[in-house]
Amino acid sequence: MSDETNGVASYMQQAKEQALKNVEHIAEDVAAGTMPEGKLFDIARSISDKRLEELTVDTTTCGYCAVGCRFDVYSDGNEVLATRPANPEKTPVNGISTCVKGKFSYGFVNANDRLTKPLVRNENGEFRTASWDEAYERVVEGFEDITDNYGGEALSVIASSKATNEENYLMGKFARQVLGTNTVDNCNRLCHSSTVTGLAKTFGYGAASVSIEDLETTDCYLITGSNTTEAHPVIGTRIKQNVRDGSDLIVFDPREVPIAEYATQYTQVNPGYDAVWINGLIRHIIENDLHDEAFIEERATGFEDMKEAVQEFTPERVEEITGAPAAEIKAAAETIATADTCVFGWALGITEHSHGTENVTALANLAAITGNVGKRGAGVSPFRGQNNVQGGGGDMGPLPDNLPGYQKIENDDVRETFEDAWNCDISADRGYYTTEMFHAADAGELRGMYCIGENPALSEPGKGHGETVLENIDFLVVQDLFLNETAKYADVVLPACSFLEKEGTFTNTDRTVQKVNPVIESRGDSKPDWVILQDLANRLGREWDYENTAEIMEEIRQLTPIYGGITQERVEREGGIQWPCFNLDHPGTQRLYTEAFNTEDGNAHLKPIGYSEPMETPDDTYPLTLTTGRVLYQYHTGTMTHRDEGIMTYNSQNFVEINPETAANYDIADGDPVCIESRRGEITVPAQVTDRVGTDTVFVPMHFAENAVNELTDAERLDPEAKTPEFKVSAVCIRPVESSAEESHKTNIEPASGDD
Repeated sequence: MSDETNGVASYMQQAKEQALKNVEHIAEDVAAGTMPEGKLFDIARSISDKRLEELTVDTTTCGYCAVGCRFDVYSDGNEVLATRPANPEKTPVNGISTCVKGKFSYGFVNANDRLTKPLVRNENGEFRTASWDEAYERVVEGFEDITDNYGGEALSVIASSKATNEENYLMGKFARQVLGTNTVDNCNRLCHSSTVTGLAKTFGYGAASVSIEDLETTDCYLITGSNTTEAHPVIGTRIKQNVRDGSDLIVFDPREVPIAEYATQYTQVNPGYDAVWINGLIRHIIENDLHDEAFIEERATGFEDMKEAVQEFTPERVEEITGAPAAEIKAAAETIATADTCVFGWALGITEHSHGTENVTALANLAAITGNVGKRGAGVSPFRGQNNVQGGGGDMGPLPDNLPGYQKIENDDVRETFEDAWNCDISADRGYYTTEMFHAADAGELRGMYCIGENPALSEPGKGHGETVLENIDFLVVQDLFLNETAKYADVVLPACSFLEKEGTFTNTDRTVQKVNPVIESRGDSKPDWVILQDLANRLGREWDYENTAEIMEEIRQLTPIYGGITQERVEREGGIQWPCFNLDHPGTQRLYTEAFNTEDGNAHLKPIGYSEPMETPDDTYPLTLTTGRVLYQYHTGTMTHRDEGIMTYNSQNFVEINPETAANYDIADGDPVCIESRRGEITVPAQVTDRVGTDTVFVPMHFAENAVNELTDAERLDPEAKTPEFKVSAVCIRPVESSAEESHKTNIEPASGDD
C-alpha cells in the first residue's frame, strides 16, 4: 500500500465519529480477538484499499477564515470523512498546513436541523414547509408589494462573505437591476470596512499589499489587534517559524494573545487608543532621522502635514494615554525603522472602533515613512476574517457605494458601463450601509430585507435593537443553511447549499482567487445561492440565463478591470491568481505598489491623524472596558461550529476574562458566574481569571447566542467614514452572581483567543 494510502487510512481512522459505520467495524472487533497480528494487518490493508475505491476525492478551498487553505476532501458523496492538504502545487497559500476547523469541523453539513426545504410563515405566525414554487411566489409578492407602495429604495440586501465571488456579484446585480436599490452591503461593514477606507485613501487599494511569501520572509513584524495564532492559525504558524529563524516580532494589544508569547517585544495598551501609540512610533522615527527620506521624496505626498500632526505624541504622553511604557515605544520604533523589511499586520482590534479608519490610516503612514511598501518582505497585511470577505465582501461590489472592482457608483462613466451591461438605471446616490440599515428600518425608510448567509440578529451591535427591527420590518427573506437567530424573524426562509456543495471561487486575504468545487451532494432540496438568485430574478421580470458559475465569472471579468484576466478555468489550472490581473496574459500581482500606488498621481498619500479616543470611556458607574474577539475552536456566530460535537467539547459556552487583581477586588473566583452590564444591557457568564487582560479590561468572545456579548455593545456610535461599530470598547461594570458551588465552577472552557 502506498504512503498516500497509508496516510489517508490514518486520517479516516482518526476523524472522530466520521468513519464509515458499517458491518466491517463489527467484523474487525471480532477479528481482533481471534486472529494473529500479521493477518489483521493484511485484512486492515485490504479494507482500507476497498474503502478508498468507494470514496471520492475532490480538492476545494476552505470555507472558514480567509487564509484560503486548500485541501483534498474524502467523502462517500454524502458525508465528509476526512481532509488532508492537497499537493503543494495546488495549495499556494497553506502548503501542507490546515487548522483544526478546516481539518475536522464538518458536522454542520449533515446536522439534524439543516434546512432542506423552503419555509414560509403561515397565518398563525408559524413556519411550515413549502415547495420552491410557493416560496418563490411569496418572495416575489413581498418584494413587489413594497416596490409598488414605497419604491425599490425601500428594499435592502445583506450579501454573504461565506458565498462565492460569482454569487456575491449576482447579489449586487440583483439589488440594483432587479430590486432597484443601492442598499446592498455585507459583513465587511462590521469588520474591515475601516481597512478598506483607510488603505484606499492612502495607497489606493483596500487590500493587503503583500503575499503569503512576504509573511514568511520579512525581517520584522508589527502585529496589533490580531490574535493571529487562533483566528488565522496557518498564518500564525508561518510567522512563528520565521520568528524562530531570527525575525523580530513586535505585538501591541490590550490582551496578551498567544502570538505575543513569541514576540521580541509585547506591549500591553489600553483599548481604543491605537492611533495615539502608532503616532508615537512615527514621531520617534522622524525625530531621530530614522525615516526613509528617499522613499518619501520619491513616492509620497503629505509628509509635512503628517509630521506636524504627530508632534504632540511624545513617548511620555503616549505612555500617559495608552499605558505603553515610553521606553517600549522608542524600542519598537527603532526596531521597525532599522529592519531591512517589515510587515504590518492587523485585524479587528484595530478596525472595530469609532475611529477605525484613523487607526488604519496611521498604520499606512507608518509603513510608508519607513519605506516598507512595494518590496519583497514588506507591506501592509490586514488579516481578513470570513473565507470570502475580500472577494465577496468587497471585490464583487455588493456595497452601497461601489460597483465590482471598487468602481465608485458616483462615477458617471462607471455607472453607464453597468447600466448598459445590466440594462437598468442605477442611482448615483449610495444606499445604506449595513449598520445604517437597521436605523433606517427603525425610521420606516426601509421596509424589506433579503438577508443571504449572514446572521445580523447576533452579529449587529446593540443586539436588542437589531432584534426589534427584524421583528417589525414589513418583509424579511433569509437564505441560509439553518434557521438561525435572524431566520426566526423571517417571512420566508430559503435553504442554501454550503461551500462543500457548490462551485465557484473565493478570494483570500492576500488577494489570491482560488477555485471552490463541490465535494458532496447538496442536502435535500437546498440550492446554490446563485441558482436561487437567478430563479427569483426571472420571476421578477429579468432574463438571467447563466448555465454555470464559470459564465458568471466571465461577466465579472468583462466588467471588473482588476479581475480582467481571471477565469475559472485559469484559476483551476494555475492553482490561484492574485488580483489585480488585468488581462488573460497578465500573471497576476504578487505584491502591490512595486512601481506606483493606485492613486491619481501614483504616490502614497500620507494623512495627518491627530488624537482620538473611544466614544465611550469608563466612569464611576461603568469603570471597566469590555473588548471582544474570537476563540480558536469557534467561528463567528457559531452557525457552523456549534453543530460540531468535537468542536463543542473545547468551547461549549461563553465566558469573561478578568485579571486576577480585578477578580479579587470583586470577590470573583475562576468559574464563578459574573454579571456584566453596560448602558445597553447585561449578560451573565462564567469567569476565567487570567493575567492575559489588564486590571481595567475584561474580554468576552462573540460566538454565542446565549448571553451574546452584543447585548452590551453600542449600535449608535460608528466610525464616521466606514460606519464600523465600536465592538472593541464598551464601558461596563461587573458583579458576582450567587449560585450553587457546583454551578459556579462548572466550566468547559479552553484558554481564549484574542482581539481579532
